[in-house]
Amino acid sequence: MLGKKVDVNERLPLLQSIPLSLQHLFAMFGATVLVPYLVGLDTSVTLFSSGVGTLLYILITKGKIPAYLGSSFAFIAGMTAIIGAAPGTVGSPDKIALAMGGCAVAGLIYVLVALLIAKFGTQWLDKLLPPVVVGSVVIVIGLALAGTAVNMAMNGAGTTYNPQYLLIALVSLGIAIIAASFFRGFLGVIPILIGIIGGYLFALMLGQVSFEPIKNASYFAVPRFIFPKFTWGATIALAPIALVTITEHIGHLIVTNKIIGRDFIKDPGLHRSLSGDGIATAVAALIGGPPNTTYGENIGVMAITRVFSVWVIGGAAVIAIIMSFIPKIGSLIGTIPVPVMGGISIMLFGIIASAGIRMLVEAGIDFSQKRNLIIASVILVIGIGGAKITVGGVEFHGMALATIIGIILNLVIPHTREMEGEEAAEAAKNEAAATQ
Repeated sequence: MLGKKVDVNERLPLLQSIPLSLQHLFAMFGATVLVPYLVGLDTSVTLFSSGVGTLLYILITKGKIPAYLGSSFAFIAGMTAIIGAAPGTVGSPDKIALAMGGCAVAGLIYVLVALLIAKFGTQWLDKLLPPVVVGSVVIVIGLALAGTAVNMAMNGAGTTYNPQYLLIALVSLGIAIIAASFFRGFLGVIPILIGIIGGYLFALMLGQVSFEPIKNASYFAVPRFIFPKFTWGATIALAPIALVTITEHIGHLIVTNKIIGRDFIKDPGLHRSLSGDGIATAVAALIGGPPNTTYGENIGVMAITRVFSVWVIGGAAVIAIIMSFIPKIGSLIGTIPVPVMGGISIMLFGIIASAGIRMLVEAGIDFSQKRNLIIASVILVIGIGGAKITVGGVEFHGMALATIIGIILNLVIPHTREMEGEEAAEAAKNEAAATQ
């Protein structure tokens, strides 16, 4: 955009910096507001926690890593199960508080892992969470939400099929796919936002949008913060997800290294980066916002613009905080019809599952080896099939149970080298000769 690289600590004139910050805001906006929409959280609180979390991350990493933190999709299924709100509505404060307790502990797990990495390095983490476990769990995260996306698209999150809802969902999905596949430059980075806007306009043409919530909303108000309540049930359901999102964080940091040409794992250190993400997640949970995570969309914006300034990222965070005090913005988001979000969710949740498959492929996981086949198979069926285990009144289910079982299987099943190709053929030949 500016014709040259803008380094991490460079400050641009305000008239240049603000548009660049707005680009980052647009890039994260669609995905970040989709999470509270789906799980029943307040959008204003989400924007506030996203902005504050990003500023905390920049502070903890000593202003050396440009990264924007938005809502994490990995926690959607767990939070939805606890809050139980219909898409587009805000859940009861008591249930939100329970979910926030589990999310706060998840943030503390980040910090604990960061301390262990600072002390012992990353080898132990690689052994605990190898690609076959992480990839399979990520697939579970996406597929476990598939039913929610299809219900939103076909029934508007209700129980009655409506062909007009499905049409709106398919149009929204089609626009997002076109944007992701054919648009270039900055527009190619924000297909989610483009799909939501396009689907919204189509739904408006069909008379499926009501502006009453916007008329009744005020221009300024303090976000409705909710403080967490800590219970074993919510902690068991949500906290283990941190072990999966930690690997996502490391992946994003490696990509950022390649784009900028620095080694952030060494300076300021992976432990600082993880701590920043964990503390941002814990702080978000303390006020009623969803867990945070570094955003690939914003990494894409940096790759396109070659602007890596933390001041630009920080500017986007400040704008998000300001927007959180304007209820009309949250009300506008609330007017988005459920089928629009359903169509977008079909692509997003599918992308999450596909990302898990990509992890397995890129890691070269060999499924001809029984060990890998067993671990992945058990994780998928436990995570998607709705298995539950109750221990001392505490229930383990869904992705949390699948992650725990996957870790245990990885630790107890021995590594074996299976014969393949010529070795297997030679063995068969020798066995046949021995029987003659």
